[in-house]
Amino acid sequence: MKTKILMVCLGNICRSPLAEGILKSKTDPQKVYIDSAGTGGYHVGCAPDERSIAVAKKYNLDITAQKCRKFDVSDFEEFDHIFVMDNYNYRDVLSLAEDEDDKQKVHLILNEIFPGENVDVPDPYHGGEQGFENIYLMLEEACEKIAQRLDLK
Repeated sequence: MKTKILMVCLGNICRSPLAEGILKSKTDPQKVYIDSAGTGGYHVGCAPDERSIAVAKKYNLDITAQKCRKFDVSDFEEFDHIFVMDNYNYRDVLSLAEDEDDKQKVHLILNEIFPGENVDVPDPYHGGEQGFENIYLMLEEACEKIAQRLDLK
């Protein structure tokens, strides 16, 4: 049975599509299914932000086929692990949890590299190109730890 992982940010156009693409590049598709979603439904059906696409392409990843979707309470049933990009989205996702089992699935992604520090992946949407580069590097390191820890290679 495949491990199912969901990456979550606010709009599902910047951070979580990058996290999805990065983790997919580090894992065996026979072992894992990876998707992404946003807590806000602002961009449903849209492709990732052009700046996320560009930084992914710089590192030989193609995330252009991804389409934004909104996080749904049914995602708790569908996914084994839900990694959120920041504390705001962490609280939003937890507020939809129906029980303790649901809550146990939700993790701040940067706790993979900064255990227990609850560090946010900054939202690069209103920043420049360097912001996308910076979050790519953070997510790359966190996704490497996830792939190793969950033995998904």
